[in-house]
Amino acid sequence: MSDKEQYDLDAYLDRIGWKGDRRPDLAALRGVHLAHSLSLPFENLDPVTGAAPSLAPGDLMAKMVGGRRGGYCYEHNTLLRLALEALGFRVTPLAGRVTAGAGSPDSRPRTHAMLQVEVAGEPWPYLADVGFGAPGALLLPVPLVSGTEYEGAGRRHRLVPLPHHGPLELWELQAYDHRAGEWAGQYAFTREPFTAQDFEVFNWYVGTHPRSPFTRRPYLQRTLPDGHHLALDGARFTETLADGTVTERELTDEAEARRVVEERFGIAVPDGATLLG
Repeated sequence: MSDKEQYDLDAYLDRIGWKGDRRPDLAALRGVHLAHSLSLPFENLDPVTGAAPSLAPGDLMAKMVGGRRGGYCYEHNTLLRLALEALGFRVTPLAGRVTAGAGSPDSRPRTHAMLQVEVAGEPWPYLADVGFGAPGALLLPVPLVSGTEYEGAGRRHRLVPLPHHGPLELWELQAYDHRAGEWAGQYAFTREPFTAQDFEVFNWYVGTHPRSPFTRRPYLQRTLPDGHHLALDGARFTETLADGTVTERELTDEAEARRVVEERFGIAVPDGATLLG
């Protein structure tokens, strides 16, 4: 069965609540991107149970559209790619190195997935990414143009060229940290195209390797329409209000952790998952 036969655009758009026009224009790209970001949480509960999640379109539909689940970058951006292609956009998958917390841009492998989207009538392609699990992640796509700041849905981003020895320009996506009052790197990437087969390998490594942070502890993120952000990193539950107020607490009871995941993140904890280890 082909990807198109496994994928249901109507069900996906209903799941994220997008009611706009289905034309491959900038309004649809922005609308679908934002609706996805505010509807489907980031989570790694499959790797925590010892299995890399399936990236097959039918399995993504069953898990993230039909079920009360989210996913991590490969799942989110595969689902978005299928939607955008069904709407008529030309989409190129890209891969980047996470620079947040890294010593240098080349200290980590390319394990993050994002998308380059071409929009008819626009002078440049757009960077789309609904799968970066961080409070400062993109909520709206940004033009692939360096040296300009973009603000959308209450967040500020920019693309900065980085020096390197490769033949393609290397860019870093940076987000403005209002609490620290400075720009912080998220990931670095080139515009080299990647394929579904590449992401199958990345997904298996990230989802099963014992040194991968995603196999060691739960890592969940959810952004609400009012700007309220929720995060669970292991046992640490963090809430960030739209005004920047942050509260944190440690979850010490498995039943409480499951209740927080179910009720606050809207995620059905899969059988066999132990949240607090």
